[in-house]
Amino acid sequence: MNGLPDPALTWEVSVWQVAALQSLPESERPWLLDCREEDERAYCQIAGSDWIPLGDFSEKRLILSQSHSRGVVVYCHHGMRSLRAAMMLREWGIVHVFSMAGGIEQWAIEIDRVMPRYG
Repeated sequence: MNGLPDPALTWEVSVWQVAALQSLPESERPWLLDCREEDERAYCQIAGSDWIPLGDFSEKRLILSQSHSRGVVVYCHHGMRSLRAAMMLREWGIVHVFSMAGGIEQWAIEIDRVMPRYG
């Protein structure tokens, strides 16, 4: 599925895999979802990502549970909240959902070296 791994084998994708997915035409990319808090997103974000804080997932369940035929990649600061988010989404029936390992911190280190880093 558009470069995403088999969800039976892993919960995570690397920042390099996400960067490759971001180079696909927009109509072919998985949904890139930032689950950090508003102040974190205001500091830095990955272009083209959408934002729903992890704490709002329950109230946004209908939106999150809709069919995402191209898959979903969730990211946070270091990859722990996004892993919880991926688990929650899989419990809600979205099979092709993954956490970006290392989060936006790893993205800033390996992909976008001019991106501001925080705490």
